[in-house]
Amino acid sequence: MKGKLIVIEGLDGSGKATQAKLLARTLEKTQDKVTEITFPDYESQSSALVQMYLHGEFGSRPDDVNAYAASAFYAVDRFASYKKNWGGLYNDGGIIIADRYATSNGIHQCSKLDESEWDSYLEWLDDFEYKKLGIPAPDLVIYLKADTEVSQKLMTGRYDGDESKKDIHEGDIEYLKRSQKAAAYCAHKLGWKTVECVRNGQMRTIEDIHAEIMSLI
Repeated sequence: MKGKLIVIEGLDGSGKATQAKLLARTLEKTQDKVTEITFPDYESQSSALVQMYLHGEFGSRPDDVNAYAASAFYAVDRFASYKKNWGGLYNDGGIIIADRYATSNGIHQCSKLDESEWDSYLEWLDDFEYKKLGIPAPDLVIYLKADTEVSQKLMTGRYDGDESKKDIHEGDIEYLKRSQKAAAYCAHKLGWKTVECVRNGQMRTIEDIHAEIMSLI
């Protein structure tokens, strides 16, 4: 019996990693087989092309690599992770908590395309990753929605104010705003559950957001 795949999705600085780890720890209290995974998998050689892309080796702007080529970089990393790290647990009935997944391609690559192309791209992505490559489709996607301005402040704090540490996604405000619009579209189109992480211009507490995620679970 196959397991469950729960994806925590969102733009940079939305708290995905924190919430994915917290969710995994909470579920471990009542479930025997739970693991948390993160994409890209920077510990694996499979992320080499992703790292080259994000470090600007193919161009200094996200748009210098087209949506389909960039999608392939990330998809190969996920395929390798599934085959080597967590596929066995998933196929044995385990619960997988993913900090990003194929859903991130929808957010970050749709933003490179005209809106009239979004539906055809999302259909291609679904076929490419879940059917052609054969990685599992998520059972639930939770989208952590955070205003770009607020998430940028959090990322700047993460890097101690050193803007040079940001990759080509994190450092391009216009690109992130386009990605936020694409994320809202994907969430509506694909049936993701949206958690509003900002209230009155401030991030909600980690515990408050986690409680809402647990209610969705």
